[in-house]
Amino acid sequence: MARGDAPRDSYHLVGISFFILGLGTLLPWNFFITAIPYFQARLAGANSTAETLSTNHTSPTDTFNFNNWVTLLSQLPLLLFTLLNSFLYQCIPESVRILGSLLAILLLFALTAALVKVDLSPGLFFSITMASVWFINSFCAVLQGSLFGQLGTMPSTYSTLFLSGQGLAGIFAALAMLMSMASGVDAQTSALGYFITPCVGILLSIICYLSLPHLEFARYYLVKKLSQAPAQELETKAELLQADEKNGIPISPQQAGPTLDLDPEKEPELDEPLKPGKPSVFVVFRKIWLTALCLVLVFTVTLSVFPAITAMVTSSTSPGKWSQFFNPICCFLLFNIMDWLGRSLTSYFLWPDEDSRLLPLLVCLRFLFVPLFMLCHVPERARLPIIFWQDAYFITFMLLFAVSNGYLVSLTMCLAPRQVLPHEREVAGALMTFFLALGLSCGASLSFLFKALL
Repeated sequence: MARGDAPRDSYHLVGISFFILGLGTLLPWNFFITAIPYFQARLAGANSTAETLSTNHTSPTDTFNFNNWVTLLSQLPLLLFTLLNSFLYQCIPESVRILGSLLAILLLFALTAALVKVDLSPGLFFSITMASVWFINSFCAVLQGSLFGQLGTMPSTYSTLFLSGQGLAGIFAALAMLMSMASGVDAQTSALGYFITPCVGILLSIICYLSLPHLEFARYYLVKKLSQAPAQELETKAELLQADEKNGIPISPQQAGPTLDLDPEKEPELDEPLKPGKPSVFVVFRKIWLTALCLVLVFTVTLSVFPAITAMVTSSTSPGKWSQFFNPICCFLLFNIMDWLGRSLTSYFLWPDEDSRLLPLLVCLRFLFVPLFMLCHVPERARLPIIFWQDAYFITFMLLFAVSNGYLVSLTMCLAPRQVLPHEREVAGALMTFFLALGLSCGASLSFLFKALL
């Protein structure tokens, strides 16, 4: 039941703040992978003033394997901090974790932007960039878990808004890339403007977080959280797994479906019945192991080719505007839009259900995307032939690849809580978060093998 003393979210300021905070958590990852052509140009020894963001320097013989390393060093921190979750978050106050992480990310991205103006050797530039990727994503992992902890006592619509902000981060990065390319300014100014954009986004996230204690609605829930009996803070996405199943709210590590109307009356119940004893991790795992395995395989396939292989595909048409904008539009923008739409489908239906054996079949069929993308138009390949020359093939593959990724990720995360008892859902959420990170890391590792096969 709703609490009569709960204030209203005036002008939806708290909802907007959490939407922007969600956007800020995934801006770093998306801005790094979308700018792969820029990094490849620098690592190829090209002067940043002579190359554009759209120049394609990816090839199977790339010495630095930038695509692969940026993917791997972005996902390993997620796995590491998932494992260290219960230790780290008990030692450092929540406000320190959130504000400290945002400031660290801002400083590191400012360094990335400053490097646009600095001429460095390819080896030194690669080392600095990889260190930045590692630390930025480490702080992002801490930030994301801490913000989910803060959302734990708020209405579930605010968790959905937070995820919707994360879902738009990739689209925002792709649009920023296209605007930089189409701006008509020199290449160095274009790259500098591109990397300053996420700095502004992170700065705006800091302002939003600092404003929360000054908003009555947010202050009501933050004070209520502090006054509750000591309990383990929600640092994973377990709270999201407890969303109303009949509404089919999409649950996602990165993106989510359409936002819901803010309704402060939908406050979570505070007086829950006493729960049975602490659920066994092994017992919960036995119930959800197949769903967890499906989640691992979905992300393994996705990260094994995106962006390590897909970012290397170029247009088969003659040089021109289309070939210049082909990869930013057909790889990054198209993937993020269709992935977001795929995740939003679970708001309307959940098929197949948790008892169906069709789900593992659909997940395994996604492995076909690996050879399909590897046989697209990737220039300067050493081993495999090019079979799918036309751009239409790559666009079709990307549409199906992105929609299936979004839908199956959201579906598995929605089905997991339906396979366990109510008091086991938090453990199920923690396990699914771990397997999510495991799938991301496995896919990033496999990308090295698939790129070598080219």
